[in-house]
Parts: sequence; structure tokens; C-alpha cells
Amino acid sequence: MSQESLSKLNTSHIDEISSSRNEPEWLKDYRKSSLSIYDSLPIEMSPLYNKYTDAKKMDPEKVLLSTSTTETIPSFLNKRLTELESETCIIQIGTNVHKINISDDLKSKGLVISSISDAIQNNFELVKKALEASNSNDDKFTALNNAAFNSGVFIHIPSNLILEKPIHFLACLSEDGHSTIARNIIFADENSKATIVQEIYSPKTDKQPAYLELLNASVAANAQLDVTTLQLMDQHTVNFSTRRTDLAQDAKVNWYSGLFGSILSRYKIEYFLNGNGASANDSEVIFGNDEQSFDIQTNVNHESPSTEARVVEKSILRNKSKSLFKGMIRIKEHAAKSNSFLSGRSILLDKDAKSDAIPGLEIFTNDVKATHSASVAQIDEEQIFYLKTRCLTHEEAERTIVEGFLEPLSRKMSFQVRAWIAYLIESKWENRELTINTDAELAKFVEIEETRYNEDAEIEQHYKYR
Repeated sequence: MSQESLSKLNTSHIDEISSSRNEPEWLKDYRKSSLSIYDSLPIEMSPLYNKYTDAKKMDPEKVLLSTSTTETIPSFLNKRLTELESETCIIQIGTNVHKINISDDLKSKGLVISSISDAIQNNFELVKKALEASNSNDDKFTALNNAAFNSGVFIHIPSNLILEKPIHFLACLSEDGHSTIARNIIFADENSKATIVQEIYSPKTDKQPAYLELLNASVAANAQLDVTTLQLMDQHTVNFSTRRTDLAQDAKVNWYSGLFGSILSRYKIEYFLNGNGASANDSEVIFGNDEQSFDIQTNVNHESPSTEARVVEKSILRNKSKSLFKGMIRIKEHAAKSNSFLSGRSILLDKDAKSDAIPGLEIFTNDVKATHSASVAQIDEEQIFYLKTRCLTHEEAERTIVEGFLEPLSRKMSFQVRAWIAYLIESKWENRELTINTDAELAKFVEIEETRYNEDAEIEQHYKYR
């Protein structure tokens, strides 16, 4: 097992990854081709975005790569792993799959959850289709993932399968300080419906390990995929994620992201609405403190008529934290009657917090609706004053304003996702550990969110929590 820093990544390391997994020749060639592209591309492709991004702050000397990492389970995960024992799940620690749990009933119905290495051997055609969908020339880190992925998961939901309970996908960096380059693939076949909950963790460290992800999701005709991504990594780490979702006719995706951890996060998210009637709903919540930096780019590509998309990003920033939201709506020539909305909004709780937003439109046809907006503002001192006259402390007033800031976005989420987001915001506000263990405190949030918009339950809730 050799170790190499990202700054010295070369074909020898790529060969070692391929050999250790007995990969076919086409994949070895694909990796090496992507590596040459990675070496040639700049960190940020757009000159406009280049002067804003902090992605270049990732130190390639500190990002250590290995073909395999330690399998030790970080102690802070023990409680969460116990909770997931009977759930449909895949648990990944570093480059190793710790556990896969699928009931015999779901196996018999064709549900597949596996490591990417097993999928290359057993689901060759689907893996190759996903790899080819991500063009290494599009982005430096797409090329990096295609070249040097050393882990990943594969999820295939077969036609007509409707999952009542979520698939849990938990990934955590290893305790040896090595980075993970993950190639994750999701296929939802025709008329299927599934929910996936992705949790990303890392142990406490004084190094700068990275979780570098490239995720492809393909949603077939009339399928629905609901995904929640919760990034809860230690603030010494780096998290770069590139996501591409392709949607066929009448397919639907709802993707909720809660980004709370790491010192530097870069997310490039793309939706391709390829079939008539396809729709995408993307909701992103960011809570930064200290010197965290979040760089988010969300692009929506309307390729066919009557497609719909809604992207809403909201940032809450404390101390010296920063956010950058870059978004683009592209409505192509043959995508008449499409409807698209893109919004990035930030609330700054301290004078040293900073946020930039660069939304854009590219429309190549008529008879469409497209709206984009952005706002960045300090917290309103008059609102703070008013709430303090109602006997709230300054911190309670801030939190009340933040809750109101997120309220319109929360209405689009399920009660469970709202509860997780609310719980994590409170945890971060009070400097508690960032996990979603279903303890009594989180259970309280879940119960509140279940009844939040149910007028019939309002009186009962009032008496329980007064």
C-alpha cells in the first residue's frame, strides 16, 4: 500500500489502484486519459468565477492518497451505526465498505447496493454508462475523480420498485488522515421511487484530509428520487463534490443539502432535464462559522419542453465565514414551455462574514418562464431590537430571525429533513458534535416538525412544549 500526495499524483499510483481492484483495460485507459486532462486544467474554468473562489486554498501537499485506508471505526460513529443496523444502508469508512444491509425481500425485488469495485465487476454496462456521462474536460475535479477514485458506492433501484423506507449512505474519512476520492453512482429505473439519505463525516484531525466526490444520478421515465445530503465533517477537512443528475421524461428529483462542516467546501451541481415534463427541486442550506468557506455552483439545463426546476440556496454566516453562490439556468432551443427559478440568499450575522452571489440566465427559445435572484444582507438590527423588547436575549433574537429566514425553504422539505436541519443548526450554534443520532433531543425536533403545518395538531403541540 503506497501513499502519495495529491501534488505528486502520477500514472504509477493510478496503475496501483487499478491493479489492486483487478479493473478491466478500458477503465485503466479511462483513468490515465482523465489524469492527463486533470493536469492540464485550471482549478476554476470560468474567469468570472476565478477571482471569487477559495477552491485554490486546498493544499495538494496535505491531501494524502492511498489505495486503501484503515478500517477502524471512529468512536463518535458508534451510536449512529447502531441505529442503522436494521436499516437499508451502506457504510463506508475511508476506502473500505464497512457494512451493506439489504433485506432478502428487497434483494429478491432487484435492489442493488454495492461498492463501486463490485459494481465494475457485476454491473459493467451501467457503471460504464455513468462514467461516460461525466466528461473529464468539463472540470478539473471531475477529471481528478475519474482518474483516481479509490472508493465509491453503486445503488440501482429497479423498475417499478417503490421503497417505503430510505436507503442510508454514510461515508466517513478514515482515522489515518488519508483522503477519499469517491465515485458514487445512483440509477433509478422507470416508475421507481426511492429516498436516499447521505451523511458525510470525518474524525477530528489536525491535518487536511479531503473527501472528494463525483456523483452521477440517473432518473428514468416517471421515476422519483428524493435525496438528502448532510455534510458534517470536522473543520480541518476539505469537501469537494461534483454532482450530475440526468432526468428522463416525467422524472422527478428532490435534492436537499445541509452543509455544515469542513473548512473548505466546493460543490458543483448540475441537472440535465432531458425528457418532457422532467422536474428538479434543489434546496441548499449552509451554516458557516469561524473561517469556513463554501463555494457552491448549481446549473440547471433544460433540454426538453415543459420541464421545471427550482433552485434555492440560503446561507447563514457567522464570524469570518464566507459563501459563494454561482448559478445558471440554461433553457435550450427545444425546451419551450419550461419554467425555472434560481435564488441565492445570505444573511450575515457578524461584520466579518462575507457572501457573494452570481446567478445567471441563458435562454435560447421563447414561451418560457425563468427568474433568478440574489441577496446578501447583514442581520437587521431593528428586528433584533424589537425581539429583545419582547424579552428575548440577543442570541435568541438572532436564532428567531434565522428560523424565519429559512421558513419558506423549509416548507418544501419533508418534516424529517426539516427536523435534521433545525437540529444541526442548533447543534452548531451551541458547539455540539455534528451528528444526526436520533436521541431524545432530535426526537423533539421531529415531533415538532411533524405538526408544524398541521393546524389540527397546533393546540396539542402548544400544551406539550409550553
